[in-house]
Amino acid sequence: MEIWTVLYKPECFSEDLYQSALRKMDPESSARIQRFYHREDACRTLLGRLLIRKLLKQRGITSREMTFGATAAKKPYVTTPGLNPPIAYNISHDNGLIAMAFAPGIHNSPVFNIGIDVMKVRIPDRNTLASFVESVSDQLTTSEYHGLFSERGSGISEAETLKRFFWLWTIKEAYTKALGLGLGFAFRRVEYDIGENVVRVDKEIALGWRFTKFMLTDENDLYQGVVAEYIGGATIEIIDEMGSQNCVSPWKAVPFVETVLHELDDGE
Repeated sequence: MEIWTVLYKPECFSEDLYQSALRKMDPESSARIQRFYHREDACRTLLGRLLIRKLLKQRGITSREMTFGATAAKKPYVTTPGLNPPIAYNISHDNGLIAMAFAPGIHNSPVFNIGIDVMKVRIPDRNTLASFVESVSDQLTTSEYHGLFSERGSGISEAETLKRFFWLWTIKEAYTKALGLGLGFAFRRVEYDIGENVVRVDKEIALGWRFTKFMLTDENDLYQGVVAEYIGGATIEIIDEMGSQNCVSPWKAVPFVETVLHELDDGE
């Protein structure tokens, strides 16, 4: 499994570059991207579409041969015929980070069970840590909620508590995205026990799953992310942010887009 990331700053992304990249999209993708009211949202989606196209190009697929589908819950997947092995992928973005996780497709073809979620580590404006967590407490298990705050008295700083919260949240998001069920899966069914470092679903250990935690910094901003993959077997694997460093390939948005445009043009 690999993770490709793009760091995006709106002020550095010119109109000419946006239009050049937009012309590389299929008509359906182009129309969807242009429906966004805010240009920043359009650019994040565009960058995500370029990530998977870069991967397919590396696999020897021309732009004309690249085809995609989506489930009823809007999880995208590759429909290009002849890929061996097939590609399992998923994309997430938050603020200035766009990330794609991908791996050989094995289980649950053609969508495959892989999901990624990334989030900027911050407390929203006009919130305290306590009020922020309380606002989503209905999505946390009782053990998760009390675990975040009971340990504060044991010398855990607010910054560390915030990081722990985002590990809980991104694991829930990534697992749900890997299932491809969208909003129809209750987050409280997924529990990350930080002390035991284990994920449970419906109070049972999530056997056959691998969860990869990673972190990325962009100047003063910190991002956390998780990839959830169903790999089969009778164990669970959780890879921490130190163990995942070799999985992550970062790019800056402008040179990334320029490189992809050149690759997509090459020989076509």
